[in-house]
Amino acid sequence: MILKSINPFDRKLLAEFEEHTSDEVCEIMKQTAESFESWKSTDFKIRASLMKNAAGILRKNREVYARTITQEMGKLLRESLAEVEKCAWVCEYFAENAEKQLKDEVIRTDASKSYVKYEPLGTILGIMPWNFPFWQVFRFLAPTLMAGNTALLKHASNVQGCASHIKDIIMDAGFPDPVFSILIIGSDKIEYVIDNVHIKAVTLTGSEHAGSAVASLSGKRIKKSVLELGGSNAFIVFEDANIENAVKESITARFMNCGQSCIAAKRFLIHHSIAKRFTARFKEEVQKLKVGNPMDPEVQLGPLVNQKQAEEIEKQVLESIALGARALMPLKRDRAFFYPLILDRVKPGMPVFDEEVFGPVAPIISFNNDQEAVDLANNTRYGLGVSLYTEDTRRAEKLAAQFSDGAVFINSLVKSDPRLPFGGTKKSGYGRELSSHGIREFVNIKTIYFA
Repeated sequence: MILKSINPFDRKLLAEFEEHTSDEVCEIMKQTAESFESWKSTDFKIRASLMKNAAGILRKNREVYARTITQEMGKLLRESLAEVEKCAWVCEYFAENAEKQLKDEVIRTDASKSYVKYEPLGTILGIMPWNFPFWQVFRFLAPTLMAGNTALLKHASNVQGCASHIKDIIMDAGFPDPVFSILIIGSDKIEYVIDNVHIKAVTLTGSEHAGSAVASLSGKRIKKSVLELGGSNAFIVFEDANIENAVKESITARFMNCGQSCIAAKRFLIHHSIAKRFTARFKEEVQKLKVGNPMDPEVQLGPLVNQKQAEEIEKQVLESIALGARALMPLKRDRAFFYPLILDRVKPGMPVFDEEVFGPVAPIISFNNDQEAVDLANNTRYGLGVSLYTEDTRRAEKLAAQFSDGAVFINSLVKSDPRLPFGGTKKSGYGRELSSHGIREFVNIKTIYFA
């Protein structure tokens, strides 16, 4: 089987990658697992030095990597450059913090001595998506390697050029081969890989459907999994909010990466007293967005990852309009391009409210009071993040406890930060990435007790 990388902007074939055979997959897994025996004993200072080398390579070649990201999945070149820079940051963060995050933790008990050790598990499989083809990998890879584990990457089929770059970065940084390897396989081979004795745990970033399948496969084999899945984040603007700031942030929150982000703002809950003002200003800014070639520095929205994705969003919008939603600008799709669109009169029961809309569509829902805002925000099967915009921070902090999501951001769009845990609840998955919480997901938390 051949995996193809196709530019969504012009539909040109970029490259073809021959899928690994079953024998090749088995050998790659075996070699990566064998390398764990020596890698787990390396000093943290050695691991940190190599991880900082990787950060340096990322920055040195960021234009090359960014072009590959943009060509393979369509995001703006400047967004791809920012993605590469963030990968360098996460490498440096764990290089500087992993040792203290995993140091022995002394706990006073009846024992003469008792403490907890954090020890690596072995080979961790990362199943990663196309929408942030560098960042999603490095936020898994940096803590995994720094903890002393080895890693395998099954990347999305359409971003194999990015996967190849990442493999080269790790090798050029000086990490011993093969503490990190890539598997060029389709999704149909996932069960075979998870079933292998060499795989000790699995982390997946992707769709709800993919997460459910991987969780089932991992659970059947009693292997730990961490899932970072979809989201339908509420962006809540209260009556006392700074509207100009909220509008400015909402553009980025909804339209960055053409809306193809699990943590994008996907439902705009606006207090009824400011709904008309907010919507008018929001529409003014959305209409200014320039759609076109993602390589063009003046363009603000490129294509979606492929035409199928654009058609799915069009279907969600048309079904919602049939149920009473109103489009505030013309609905326009051209192959893989879906032009930015605002909908109002949106209610629960419509696809654009109930489902994750992975593209540049902004549904607006008005609310009357704080409790209604909380109820609407929680009225979703997802639980990734919420943004609250209000000048009353005491009010916001009190409300934060009422949301079931994994994160609440006050006067800010939801974003990931290496220093903070990242993950969701409900159908958004389980487990955490990043920070000390993330690096401890794939270690043996071992109790040592002296009588």
